[in-house]
Amino acid sequence: MEDEEKKPKRGRFLFLGIALFVVLAVYVLRLADWQIFNVQKWLNAADRSGTSSVKMDAARGEIIDAKGTGLAVNQTGYAIMFNAAYVTSGTRNQTILTLVHLLDSRNEKWVDVLPIQLNSAGKYEFIPGKEKEVTVLKSKGYLNMEPYATADQCMKHLVDQYKCTGYSAKDTRDIVSVRYNMTKTGFSISAPYTFAEDVSKDTVAIMEENSASLPGAEAKVTTVRKYPDGSLMPQILGAVGAISKEEYDALHKTKGYALDAQLGKSGVEKTFEDLLRGTAGEKTVNLAENGSVASEAVTKAPVPGDTVQLTLDSNLQKVANASLAKNIQGTREYGKILCRQNHRGTSKWHGEDCVAGAAVVLRVSDFAVLAASTYPSYDQNQYKTDPSYYSQLIQDKARPLINRAFNGVFTPGSSFKPSVALAALQEGAITNSTVITCNGVYTRFASSGLRIHCMGHHGPITLRTALAKSCNVFFCETGYRTGITAMNLYAKRLGLGQKTGVEIGESSGTLAGPAERKAAGGRSWSDGDTVQAAIGQSDNQLTPIQLAAYCATIANNGTRLKTHLVDKVLDYSRKKTISVTKPQTVDSIGVSQTNLNYVKAGMRYVVTGGTARGTFANYGVAIAGKTGTAQTGNGSDNELFIGFAPYDKPQIAIAVVLEHGATGKYVQAVAKDIFDAYFYGKTVDAKGNLVMPSAASSSSAQAAG
Repeated sequence: MEDEEKKPKRGRFLFLGIALFVVLAVYVLRLADWQIFNVQKWLNAADRSGTSSVKMDAARGEIIDAKGTGLAVNQTGYAIMFNAAYVTSGTRNQTILTLVHLLDSRNEKWVDVLPIQLNSAGKYEFIPGKEKEVTVLKSKGYLNMEPYATADQCMKHLVDQYKCTGYSAKDTRDIVSVRYNMTKTGFSISAPYTFAEDVSKDTVAIMEENSASLPGAEAKVTTVRKYPDGSLMPQILGAVGAISKEEYDALHKTKGYALDAQLGKSGVEKTFEDLLRGTAGEKTVNLAENGSVASEAVTKAPVPGDTVQLTLDSNLQKVANASLAKNIQGTREYGKILCRQNHRGTSKWHGEDCVAGAAVVLRVSDFAVLAASTYPSYDQNQYKTDPSYYSQLIQDKARPLINRAFNGVFTPGSSFKPSVALAALQEGAITNSTVITCNGVYTRFASSGLRIHCMGHHGPITLRTALAKSCNVFFCETGYRTGITAMNLYAKRLGLGQKTGVEIGESSGTLAGPAERKAAGGRSWSDGDTVQAAIGQSDNQLTPIQLAAYCATIANNGTRLKTHLVDKVLDYSRKKTISVTKPQTVDSIGVSQTNLNYVKAGMRYVVTGGTARGTFANYGVAIAGKTGTAQTGNGSDNELFIGFAPYDKPQIAIAVVLEHGATGKYVQAVAKDIFDAYFYGKTVDAKGNLVMPSAASSSSAQAAG
């Protein structure tokens, strides 16, 4: 009886043991499937399911001029993105190639970062000028190859890594470029990849019609950075570009920049990046096991960047740009005529080598920059989208990428003389009635071989006439009596050889003197150097914005303010003011009002009876100014003009420089156009001609008709 009871129990235990074995076997088989046989399948499934946080880009703040006109704005556009939730590894390369062919056929740009190209012989080579990008490509973080690795070796490594075989050399290179950038930007479900940043609606329509052959690719409505007038002030506005490795390393942890971030690279775009950037948002995306989006919800709304309003007047800037272009061309053509007439076409430094210049306009009341023009220039929009255009700019010997208004340095010549006059008067080296005789040559140091020529034989003259006639003899002697220490003390107070404080990058230039000479490793300073410095030669190297600020300081009765480009910061909607730039005193030159008035009277005589009378003698607004001709040692002389107006109650101060300008009439013509624009509304018509308001209206009407 007992044995009969035990049999069923043994049977049940046996059944349970078998069942347990089957369960364990199934588990082991599933585990093997997960970890050994189909690991990639299950990893993909895991990647396609669950919850992910996706960044939502914030609209970049805009940049506007003093009147609210957009300078750097956001326009609605279309971007082509890759969504990792829908991309399959087996079709990724072909999908990329299909998109590349589509955009190439429609002359649209896609994000191409690979620093390798096919040469005319069909061989891979590194792109010239991309040395930094090549170093990143070979680095441990990517290919981990030796510095001497060739482009061909890098391509072989990339082809193996991305299993990119069976394509032509060009197609292979294009696919690899996209795959490489996907790696660099951390392409994943939470980080979609931007394939193209700005494509047309028609291209998007074609793409959507062929969506079945483009798994994972999708069009997205986005904002695109545009510059309505790309040639207006590119050196000032600057550029936006993809984040570099160095920038990412510096900014990722502190400011949360992603690998695919865009940020300001130069100019206002860079300086005010923190304001313009905005704050990214975030949304939660829930994915089903098949990779489809089950649901999504915004957890943090993006906050657009602030609007930066500049002090710049677009019309004044246009006029300065057009006038520089016109008068630089005029200088060059006139110089060629003189060379043909007098030297059988041989270059003799008559202005035939004039190819560049700059102009700056400041408001005297607060030293706001109203215009800052550089010639030659370039188009921001083309710079952003056309790699060949960028290469042309880099190779251009005239250096159009340089902001000459803020960073160009020039020997000031006679435009420096008002500074010397102020120092000499205040230090008692001369008085307003001091007479110095000019016989055409300054000979105090003739025994040492230094003979400084004057433009005329002025005879006995006082300060007022010396400024008007720009007498070198008078100012050489005045500089000798004053001494370099006192000369430089007042020059520095006037802002010469000093940064002005403008918000974007600027050069400090050089003020000639013993300390500066020693720092540069030059020969020892002598009294002969002092007299040359007194006429704006020697080691003096000043920027146009410094010269404008110096002139504005004289106009402002000796008070120098901080120069600034930004008027105010607004929220994105422009309805709320966040901050306003207030005038800030930097220095006072320490010169009596009487002595200031003497110098200003001399500057007034420059335009009524002196070296600028031909341009301004009968001008409708009273102007004070100073001309300058500076020897360069290589090519034609530089020509300069500084001035302010109206004389009694100054509103603006200007500085104009023509590199190798040779003759004063063209640099003065630029100054006159600027005064015309400010006081009389001169503008630039649809054909690029400088015209007064009535003529501009007539021209526009004709163009419209």
